[in-house]
Amino acid sequence: MSLPRACVMNILAELRSRFEPVLSEWTDDPSSVIEMLKASQDAKFGDYQANFAMPLAARIPDLKPRDLATQIVEKVDLSDFCEPLEVAGPGFINIRLKQDWLNTQTQNLVRDERLGVIPAESPQKVVVDFSAPNVAKPMHVGHLRSTVIGDANYRVLKFLGHDVVGDNHIGDWGTQFGMIIFGYKHFLNEAAFAEAPVTELARLYRLVNQLSDYHATQTKIPRQQAEIEQLAEKLKTRESSADLTNKKVQKEIKKLKSDLGERKSELQEMQEKQALLEQNEDLHSKAVSFPDIARQAREETARLHAGDADNLALWKQFLPQCLDAIQTVYDRLDIHFDMSLGESYYNPMLADVVSDLKARGLAEESQGAICVFIEGFKSPFMIQKQDGAFTYATTDLATIKYRVEELKADRVLYVVDSRQSEHFQLLFATVKEWGYSNLELQHVSFGSVLGENKRPLKTRAGDNVGLESLLDESIQRAYAIIAENDDVKPEGPELSEDKRQEIAKIIGLGGIKYADLKHNRDSDYMFDWDKMLSYHGDTATYMQYAYARVCGIFRKGQIDRIALRDQQVSLNLVDASERALALQINRYSEILESVAIEARPNYLTNYLFELAKIFSTFFNDCPVLKAETEQVKTSRLLLCDLTARTVEHGLSLLGIKTCERM
Repeated sequence: MSLPRACVMNILAELRSRFEPVLSEWTDDPSSVIEMLKASQDAKFGDYQANFAMPLAARIPDLKPRDLATQIVEKVDLSDFCEPLEVAGPGFINIRLKQDWLNTQTQNLVRDERLGVIPAESPQKVVVDFSAPNVAKPMHVGHLRSTVIGDANYRVLKFLGHDVVGDNHIGDWGTQFGMIIFGYKHFLNEAAFAEAPVTELARLYRLVNQLSDYHATQTKIPRQQAEIEQLAEKLKTRESSADLTNKKVQKEIKKLKSDLGERKSELQEMQEKQALLEQNEDLHSKAVSFPDIARQAREETARLHAGDADNLALWKQFLPQCLDAIQTVYDRLDIHFDMSLGESYYNPMLADVVSDLKARGLAEESQGAICVFIEGFKSPFMIQKQDGAFTYATTDLATIKYRVEELKADRVLYVVDSRQSEHFQLLFATVKEWGYSNLELQHVSFGSVLGENKRPLKTRAGDNVGLESLLDESIQRAYAIIAENDDVKPEGPELSEDKRQEIAKIIGLGGIKYADLKHNRDSDYMFDWDKMLSYHGDTATYMQYAYARVCGIFRKGQIDRIALRDQQVSLNLVDASERALALQINRYSEILESVAIEARPNYLTNYLFELAKIFSTFFNDCPVLKAETEQVKTSRLLLCDLTARTVEHGLSLLGIKTCERM
């Protein structure tokens, strides 16, 4: 097998495709180990490295991994684009690309608008379900992760050639509207509503929620006090009767003390919160006047769902105003959806979903509710409550039915926080039992955004941080940094006020997105302004600066980047840092493929950060405009151009813009 000289390709995919049939001699399932062929972490071990000889040899008596690696190397043919393979250590296979082939491969990227990324051979219809705020309340920092992670996955899948539908499954029919309707009927400030309706609706929602929480906490406090007394008594008994030198006992006592401290802290927070409300005469009088406010708000929701004319009219009045407010945030973040079908759209379908599941013998009555019981799960999947109301589960099932039958989806990604993991496990298992076995369902879970106290980011008042205020502050901070750096330039400031404002938006919004996307999405991460907007380290600013630096090189040399690509000059990667940069650029397609499969944008951020670091080394090691010959100068300029294009394009797939000056 050989490759045409003028092709571009996913190098890792090609390597794996060459090894996989060879590995079938030692395993019935080569795909189970083929991913152990990866890009090398250290250039001294080659460009790529495989260690599948170790697990394969472990299955075969009397066969050493190194001997197996040698046998594999003898059978695989990579001679058309790789140097002779090397077996190292206990059985590693080191792979190094031929220099002339890498030169040609990189040369082919110069005029390739897709930077070597070939569209998917078998495109899928993919629905990406992301953001999904409840429209009755302002977007807050908790919506950030779903929005930017979903958008990045949407952009990557679309660029790879899949038929992608971005769906904002808006919460426009739930209990929050019952709370707003109740608040509107009892606590409305008519002047405030006339001036800023969405702001007033948000206030009403928070008020009803606050009063409901007050009464709920009143019932929790005695239970918490009783639990503290029980833990304290248990600790006292354990300390007085146990062998305190026993490590197991010490561990148990330590755990009891920790639990007791945690419960006391929670109780103190509850009491302080209650006292704060009681000190506010207006809030306290409202709480006293409406002791059953949570139930009353739920009843307003029930009336809405039953088609009550007054509540339905209010819902129709509120909804467009709320949607407009949310769209303002999306416009600032450059987030776009192909469809935004809220929960209300699926409401007419819910009864049929329940009937169908019952008819198929998948759903049954349990204590008055209708549930699906899935083997292996302790909890049932409730699709209709005792009072006849449908649940989020019912809506999700109707949504899947619609996506398969109307949108013809092959794959659906749900970008929802990790706290909903059990719900999605039950949902996916139910869908499979329902007959949609060919549909690929994936919960793209994520952790929380934390403050300095390592708890979910909140304001001093204890509310979720508003997303718009977060964006405003990031832009303001970015502006201060840009102005300070521009003012101290040796030849005086270069940027006009308008340009400073424009760059501040790009840097500020990019910094927030990147700070979120660079983390493993399963993990919580701590919000840190200083790190987020730094010109150094793993930040969007660092990548944006690398792009601006390349633009500066071309500006200083008065060279047209577009015209340069048409010159008939061959790349000559002589220096080690030139080769490392070219190799990293060529890996772009394999990184995007990994992002698409696992829905992990941090693979792309890691790649771009590494690319920017390698470029920095290249820039320091290899003079560009002052290169020893015109040929070397042009070759290095082409590498700079490819770097800038890759950084710019990679950031664009993360929803982040670049600027030519910073």
